[in-house]
Amino acid sequence: MIGGRRPLRGQKPADRRVRVERPHAPFFRYTGPGQLVAKPAANVTLTPSGRFLRRTRALVFGRPLSTEEEIGERLSKTKALAIFSSDAISSSAYATEEILRVLLLGGASALFLSLEVSIAITLLLAVVSISYRQVCRAYPNGGGAYIVAKTNLAPIFGLIAAAALLIDYVMTVSVSTAAAISQIQSVIPAAYDFRIGIAFVSISLITVANLRGLRESGNIFAVPTYLFVVLALGIVAIGLVNIIGGTVTQVPPVDAVPFPPTNQLEPIGILLLLKAFAGGSVALTGVEAIANGVPAFKPPEAKNAANTMTAMSILLGILFVGLTLFAVQYGLRPTLPGGPSIVALAAAAAFGDGSVLFVTFAASTALILFLAANTSFNAFPRLAAILAEDGYMPRQFSFRGDRLAYSWGIVLLAAIAFGLLAAFNGDTHALIPLYSVGVFVCFTLSQIGMVKHWRSERDSGWRWRAIVNASGAVLTAVVLLVVVYEKFFAGAYLVVILVPLLVGMMLFIKRQYARSARELRVASDLIVRAPHREERVIVPIPGMNRAVVQAINVGRSIDDDVRAVFITDDAAAAVGVRESFERQIPGVPLVVVESPYRALVGPLLAYLDVLDAAWPPDKPSPITFVVIPEYVARSWWERILYNQSSKRLRTVLLGRPHTVVVAVPYRREDIAMFEPAHGADRPIEPPTPPAALSPPGPGPG
Repeated sequence: MIGGRRPLRGQKPADRRVRVERPHAPFFRYTGPGQLVAKPAANVTLTPSGRFLRRTRALVFGRPLSTEEEIGERLSKTKALAIFSSDAISSSAYATEEILRVLLLGGASALFLSLEVSIAITLLLAVVSISYRQVCRAYPNGGGAYIVAKTNLAPIFGLIAAAALLIDYVMTVSVSTAAAISQIQSVIPAAYDFRIGIAFVSISLITVANLRGLRESGNIFAVPTYLFVVLALGIVAIGLVNIIGGTVTQVPPVDAVPFPPTNQLEPIGILLLLKAFAGGSVALTGVEAIANGVPAFKPPEAKNAANTMTAMSILLGILFVGLTLFAVQYGLRPTLPGGPSIVALAAAAAFGDGSVLFVTFAASTALILFLAANTSFNAFPRLAAILAEDGYMPRQFSFRGDRLAYSWGIVLLAAIAFGLLAAFNGDTHALIPLYSVGVFVCFTLSQIGMVKHWRSERDSGWRWRAIVNASGAVLTAVVLLVVVYEKFFAGAYLVVILVPLLVGMMLFIKRQYARSARELRVASDLIVRAPHREERVIVPIPGMNRAVVQAINVGRSIDDDVRAVFITDDAAAAVGVRESFERQIPGVPLVVVESPYRALVGPLLAYLDVLDAAWPPDKPSPITFVVIPEYVARSWWERILYNQSSKRLRTVLLGRPHTVVVAVPYRREDIAMFEPAHGADRPIEPPTPPAALSPPGPGPG
């Protein structure tokens, strides 16, 4: 244990006590021999800039949370429904419109088939949701289609599912944000001209909210989600009452997309219905998010996730079919770009155009679409973290930030999604063809994997579970082929290209990590003893100053073989440096290297190579310690002026064989060690900033 004992004397003669002083107590909790647990104070930086940054982070993101507090950040079913289901539920706001846009090609009579198409999609939704309920229970650690395909099929199928999911999550953010802006312009048409700026602000706010952590995100997102659900159910209920009572009033077209000329109408056949089915299949996007985020639920995680999946599917099915029925019965038609959406027209017909309920519904629809992106902000980082733990993504993605959020994944998702929105000019209909391909790849692979899972487990009821998953796999595979065929040239080809590229990237990362692991592996029978290799120390110096003296002393503590190297393009200056160095640091040889081409790095590397070449070939190569003196300025802005050449040297030397780079900082607080004893003259000149390590003037190196 770290600490000491100090005897204390009391007021009475025999009163004695001992105070045990533990210097580590403010910063660490002692848990056993050689084992400490860091307290919050251990993470506090003491510099002014560090304190300012800490206060700013606490203001924006909240106080840091310890790992033990993670269980308190778990989600209840009510909050999880708002967070993980906002994507799927909000897709009912634009899925109906995508069906109608396709059926317009068949004329007015074809629009009545949109109800049948939506019912078919809802039946597929039921099959998929039942399958993913089983995924939640079979794989409670999350990962969804990636884990199922990797475990039951092969790692390559898991990577295909993961790549498709990552693309789908990016598309969710882009499409949901674009759809939200279209809802705003249904009420405020001028917002269309500012859609990219609105997208940037909304994605930034959602990013900050997620970096603050799960529980606070749930509090933020619950209100608009449930407000949208209640008002949308109200629209469906009003429509049903009017349909049953025969009081439906057809809504006159407002800036509607015109029907094609009679001679250009497509026949109402299987191809048109398949195209409409492919367009409306965006309603299923986001269904898998709950299965990917099971660990975010409160215990029992699997059961709560499965129940939330069921609630989400029922709500989505009712809203999707209900809004489609409303649109058909009221004669609603998609509008031209910049016009109101189908759900906005439905709200105007149900609540009255410009009424309080209409404005409230428009606002809640825009909010839930903005917040639908939050489904991806929870699922994308978790999937990236699982991939990172398996070695298929950079390890940074598995690290949690101060608020227990996977910060790297959140920031990366925000950047890519906004870039995609800007590239497609915020157009929902241009983005949607890229949307549903990835999700049906995941549905198909996941359900095939679950069939194999049940066949290997063979527990109670495995046969009917396998039949459900097999049926779902066939259906989603057919839909996948239809979606790819119908949307390929509209943009789906990008997803077909990106999935193999992402899989190749992940395999490359895995191979790199595997190679480094092999290189770093220590044999289990190896006993590490003191090395018997020769060592030498090289100190590149910028002149004669206190930082150099400190670096020389550090070099002497490493080995007796220490030599300084001064590289310069001024031969006259080198004479003065040599005189001062040999007088004040006796016993350390100084090598002056003249650099007529004004380079620093090249001559130093060449000098090290010459030393290696002169070493006897029958002896093991020595370890060369390159000790670099650095001057540490007090303020961050001062540090920009110093040590640029030192940083360049470190970067180049880090990859050199048999070379160890040691940076020796000199701070102003170290001045005491240079104070002369007994009033003697100061032996060291005032410090010259080591930024002068590289001679002035342009030149390579």
